[in-house]
Amino acid sequence: MSDAGTQTGTVSAIHGSVVDIRFEQRLPTIHTLLRAGGQHEIAMEVLAQRDAQHVRGIALTPLQGLARGAPVLDTGLPLQVPVGENTLGRMFDVFGQPMDFQPPPVDVEWRSVHRMPPGLDECVSNSAMFETGIKIIDVLTPLERGGKAGLFGGAGVGKTVLLTEMIHNMVGQHHGVSVFCGIGERCREGEELYRDMRDAGVLPNMVMLYGQMNEPPGSRFRVGHAALTMAEYFRDDARRDVLLLIDNIFRFVQAGAEVSGLMGQMPSRLGYQPTLATELAALEERVADTAHGAITSIQAVYVPADDFTDPAAVHTFAHLSASVVLSRKRASEGLYPAIDPLQSGSKLATPAVIGDRHYTLAQQIRQTLAQYEELKDIIAMLGLEQLSPEDRLIVGRARRLERFLTQPFFTTGQFSGMAGKLVSLKDALDGCERILRDEFKDVPESALYMIGSIDEVRR
Repeated sequence: MSDAGTQTGTVSAIHGSVVDIRFEQRLPTIHTLLRAGGQHEIAMEVLAQRDAQHVRGIALTPLQGLARGAPVLDTGLPLQVPVGENTLGRMFDVFGQPMDFQPPPVDVEWRSVHRMPPGLDECVSNSAMFETGIKIIDVLTPLERGGKAGLFGGAGVGKTVLLTEMIHNMVGQHHGVSVFCGIGERCREGEELYRDMRDAGVLPNMVMLYGQMNEPPGSRFRVGHAALTMAEYFRDDARRDVLLLIDNIFRFVQAGAEVSGLMGQMPSRLGYQPTLATELAALEERVADTAHGAITSIQAVYVPADDFTDPAAVHTFAHLSASVVLSRKRASEGLYPAIDPLQSGSKLATPAVIGDRHYTLAQQIRQTLAQYEELKDIIAMLGLEQLSPEDRLIVGRARRLERFLTQPFFTTGQFSGMAGKLVSLKDALDGCERILRDEFKDVPESALYMIGSIDEVRR
């Protein structure tokens, strides 16, 4: 990093995580990093110039020990993170400082976290499918290589488990670099993921960044930008494909709302910041394919109170090529992964991209499950016996499909006692096709629950 310590100001007011600083000579520019405290351990970022002599900054570290009149150093630089091959296999915080008790990486370049997204003329679009090995996702909501996929769900329906399983399945077959960004993560989750990736032997091709739940909102708000700066290095300079995993985008929005409130901005709908759409777009638009390489992003999105009309969920939906919606009702029925097949969708699910057979099968599965959904009220009131023979066949097919689309995960094997299964797209499509042809109408439904390929039924 540069030692461009240019001038010193003094703290004039402190409100929570917001600090007003007075400078006599010239004002630091927006996004400049300021340092205070004995060892310059307190960091702040300039977000507003109040008047000719005052700037307002948001704290990126706790402010204990800071008082009015304390000297503040203008570093003359924005927040920077290290980029380079030597960051692989390491875990960092928002400042690019290692969190894995190892010395800082050497031979790295420090880059600003504030970078412009690639221009429209630089972006390329090549619609190709990204296989995950999870039946229900590959069949009904195929993910796009170089696209953005969101895992939407309320608290405790399995977003992090699904994301961890995808990391497990993909990192082995994905030959590029993986960047994991934890925004507002619990330290327990970060430690578990680090250990799991190390034990699986995939850490040498992975970079991890964390802005933990207990850190100030400014730090959680910037960790996503830091992760994207690292991902952009591997895409543009190293020319490699990048898998960017974010858990959880809602915490980024939430941190932005906290920062906005502390800065004194008037809140908009449901108390969110008035700049929600632009802040989210500034982050999401940097996830793009260029001629050099692709960034494929999978993001968990917490949905407050399971309300999908919440502005945070609505604005996130707009940026994604695939939306995987998790349902509390399916989780309560024991259908894991608890993905709602009728609410989830992907823009890749067209015959031109995935082929006629896959498209037709996916449409038939949705149709069967939708008809079963409509018949549920009649079954609840009058019983299955009152249905016509055709409707009874549809119900049998739908219930068998629901069970076949469950799958044991590698990441939950220690809790469930079932070994994880990776299922190819071909096996998943074959199984669904045979169920739709009524090949298994005499087989008990339970025989299709938590299996891999359909051939396991006969055994």
